[in-house]
Amino acid sequence: MTIVLGLQWGDEGKGKILDVMAAEADWVLRAQGGNNAGHTVEIGTEKYVLHLVPSGILRSKVSCLIAGGAVVDPAGLVKEIEGLTLRKIRTRGRLHLAAQAHLVLPHHRAVDQGSEKKRGHGKIGTTGRGIGPAYSDKATRVGLRAGELALPSAELAKRLRERVGAHNRVAKSQGWEKISATQTVREMEKAARFLRPYLADGVTLAHRAVAAGKRILIEGAQGTFLDVDHGTYPFVTSSHCTAGGACTGTGVPPTAIQRVVGVLKAYTTRVGGGPFVTEDGSLGHLLHGMGREFGSTTGRARRCGWFDAVLVRRAVQLNGVTEMAITNLDGLDGLEKIPVCVGYRLKGKILHEPPVDASDWARCRPVYRVFEGWCEPTTEARHWKDLPRKARIYLSAISELVGAPLGIISVGAGREQTFRHG
Repeated sequence: MTIVLGLQWGDEGKGKILDVMAAEADWVLRAQGGNNAGHTVEIGTEKYVLHLVPSGILRSKVSCLIAGGAVVDPAGLVKEIEGLTLRKIRTRGRLHLAAQAHLVLPHHRAVDQGSEKKRGHGKIGTTGRGIGPAYSDKATRVGLRAGELALPSAELAKRLRERVGAHNRVAKSQGWEKISATQTVREMEKAARFLRPYLADGVTLAHRAVAAGKRILIEGAQGTFLDVDHGTYPFVTSSHCTAGGACTGTGVPPTAIQRVVGVLKAYTTRVGGGPFVTEDGSLGHLLHGMGREFGSTTGRARRCGWFDAVLVRRAVQLNGVTEMAITNLDGLDGLEKIPVCVGYRLKGKILHEPPVDASDWARCRPVYRVFEGWCEPTTEARHWKDLPRKARIYLSAISELVGAPLGIISVGAGREQTFRHG
């Protein structure tokens, strides 16, 4: 069994790597997160943007599970499934929704958007899709779960009205939009009718697959440094984006994991607020001008910076990474010099581990080691030996600096532009 997760702040190209790896898988399990995440996969001239549905759905023989660690916007999931159906992607019998997954409801979006507005300049930079408030309700044990969509209509409506009523009683004082209980019930009942055939006991499905010796990929959303425990808190998401979180979210025991593939870019990006030591506006301008680094879920321009070995080395430690998949190497093709951050300067000292506090992190300045660029295209490479010598030197140095072996290299969005090291 293999976990595939991000080693930076998300958007590392996990969807593309998962799609390639799913060619040799039987199951793909989505461990956590909600439709604030987006995986983009390009197959030939077709482009697919997935938000909740695991990337394995694009492989006709693969079964998929949205596991209990995820939070699910029912109406959003219906729309995503309908979009796949229109594109001749079969989901019935292949896609399963864990009854344990919590629901994202309209009042969660109201809380998310209202809270962000209230934070002003200190906003976290959420997508406003209600993910954090849904996880908050889960933690305080008042959330509704996907399995409740199978309840009789009267009981489901009663529970929905209770939650909307609780929201509306405090909405005005908190600066949140009030929500219509009637409209919520109508929307959720419609989604429930559609989604009931997809509901399953996620833990039982996962363990049956393990017992049957199936080849399983666990798909993480976001990235290590958006993890609520180990990320740049409070500028994080509300779930566990690490390998440990993948086990918790799916109900699969750590002893079943044989391989952890950490996905990362050949540079660094992040979306939203928070510290970013290697951020560089000129690199961002270059990449945005190439049509790169815009969010697949929100369309927002991503913040861009140079590769941060301090950051990724910690991610390798946290996740027990057995190999790396490096994407977007081609984004650096035209550069003569490529800095890599090998340490942080803070209060006159050089740090080789990231600080705990986000305010200290924000005050760090990068210590760079500069590599020679290769100044030639890599997009036609299909084997390690096809890469320019200086590109191979750069990748090998990254591997040495972060302490994890190279496994997969990607030089473009297409399936055929991905190959193994060696």
